[in-house]
Amino acid sequence: MKSKNTMDQTISIEKPKVTDGSLMWQLVSQSTLDLNSPYKYIMMCEYFSETCVVVKKNENLLGFITAFIPPKQQDVIFVWQVGVDPSQQGKGIASKMLAELLKRDVCKNVRYLEATVTPSNQASQSLFRGFARKNQKECVVTPCFPADLFPGEGHEEELTFRIGPFI
Repeated sequence: MKSKNTMDQTISIEKPKVTDGSLMWQLVSQSTLDLNSPYKYIMMCEYFSETCVVVKKNENLLGFITAFIPPKQQDVIFVWQVGVDPSQQGKGIASKMLAELLKRDVCKNVRYLEATVTPSNQASQSLFRGFARKNQKECVVTPCFPADLFPGEGHEEELTFRIGPFI
């Protein structure tokens, strides 16, 4: 999907290419998001491009989603990470990426969108609750991974946000 903004610069929402992996890593490395290895982002672009999304403006990465369909839950799209360039936050890019993802053929049997979010991550909570509300879907929040599962100190519990059903 491509659109034009008022400055006549092309904004695209598309499947990532393997070369987008390093751009994703760079965006995350300059944010408060959990930084995964560069390999994770490259791998997601290569092997899970059907379930990942990038937003670009003139080839500059503005945002991305990494996601996958769990092998044992074929009716779920699990959103692993949503990243938006700080200069673009609050403009609805994350919500547009989620909508684009759910429109894809790979998601034709998806009934639920899920993600895990820490209690302190108000931005992600707002994104998922707002997306559910906008799409008139239920958003159920349940415990997922308790804090004591994570090595070291300081990692909060993870809560599952489940939105749907979509079909």
